[in-house]
Amino acid sequence: MKEKLLNRFIKYVKFDTQSDEFSESVPSTSGQLDFAKALAEELKITGLSDVSLDKRGYLMATLPSNIKKESPVVGFIAHMDTSPDMTGNNVNPQIIYNYDGNDLVLNRAEDIVLSPSTFPELLNYKGQTLITTDGTTLLGADDKAGIAEIITAMEYLVANPEIKHGDIRIGFTPDEEIGRGADHFDVQKFNADFAFTLDGGEIGELEYENFNAALAVVSFNGRNVHPGTAKSKMINSQQLAMDFHNRLPENEKPEYTEGYEGFYHLIDSKGSVEKSELRYLIRDHSHSEFEYRKKTMRELAARINKNFPDNPVHLDIKDQYYNMKSKIEPVYHIIELAEKAMLNLGIKPNKKPIRGGTDGSRLSYMGLPCPNLFTGGHNFHGKYEFISLESMEKAVRVILEIAGRV
Repeated sequence: MKEKLLNRFIKYVKFDTQSDEFSESVPSTSGQLDFAKALAEELKITGLSDVSLDKRGYLMATLPSNIKKESPVVGFIAHMDTSPDMTGNNVNPQIIYNYDGNDLVLNRAEDIVLSPSTFPELLNYKGQTLITTDGTTLLGADDKAGIAEIITAMEYLVANPEIKHGDIRIGFTPDEEIGRGADHFDVQKFNADFAFTLDGGEIGELEYENFNAALAVVSFNGRNVHPGTAKSKMINSQQLAMDFHNRLPENEKPEYTEGYEGFYHLIDSKGSVEKSELRYLIRDHSHSEFEYRKKTMRELAARINKNFPDNPVHLDIKDQYYNMKSKIEPVYHIIELAEKAMLNLGIKPNKKPIRGGTDGSRLSYMGLPCPNLFTGGHNFHGKYEFISLESMEKAVRVILEIAGRV
């Protein structure tokens, strides 16, 4: 299984499926649809039925039940796109067998080193097989590891019919990384009682809480005149933008927070004297604190506008997704199912809040309870990304355990 899993994953990361938040197409990039078409053919060859791929890149399939009694239909879901934050083109993964615990030189020419001194979790994988980047791209384990694990599990069930299971539904989505993964997901067509996304990190992660999330775009209008005659006339929009940003709580940023702590995250800035724009992610696990953060930004914009007759600050806030906890707690037995599956494999479940989002959050609000399971990866979205093959194999085993227990 490990060799098949490794080869499958290496093949998948070669597809450039980087999503594009500024694109209006669905999927946002053509590479995702190319990948989806290849996966659809693979699912057919593997022996799954009802394989369907729509024009938007949503791929679904079924592994039919091999038992006579009725049982709940479980789904497994992963996303095909990679982060827009770093290129997913020309991914050249490196395989390190029997990792010895020392520094890993990813790119000697650029002096890019994956070191336990910076990433101490590496030491948990001594003796294991690691897959890393070459220091110039991301790896794409988020979430091609999840796809590889799901398909490998389905392949194993097809080859081992003595493992009894009910109907299993598979779903692969586009554009999760830009918050659109569930936009066109047909929950009724998917027809599962509940599902799990395979989109988590290190081994043992089991997540059913996530951030409430919003995107805030703050525009600043200035007035540009010659600096030599600017007194009482010029309004420098860049100064307004800096003033706005500096009034936000200093320590409520991603680099200063952890666990259940929320934040304001400046993700993009651009500007000139005449026009500037700041883009923020607003995040908090508590709904009341989430609403308070949005209120804080609105009040800040209003305070700055009071100093000018033409209201130069414009704030647009759009909610993106909400904490799935309230949707999972009424069906908590599915969390217990995943816990038992892990414990049966000697894996300690690590229930923790997701400091981010997942398709599972929006799908849970669409009527498909959908907590999140580990894939085995670390340092997603960047050149220091890596994953353990042994953890990936464990993820496959968890899928098999869940399928056999439903």
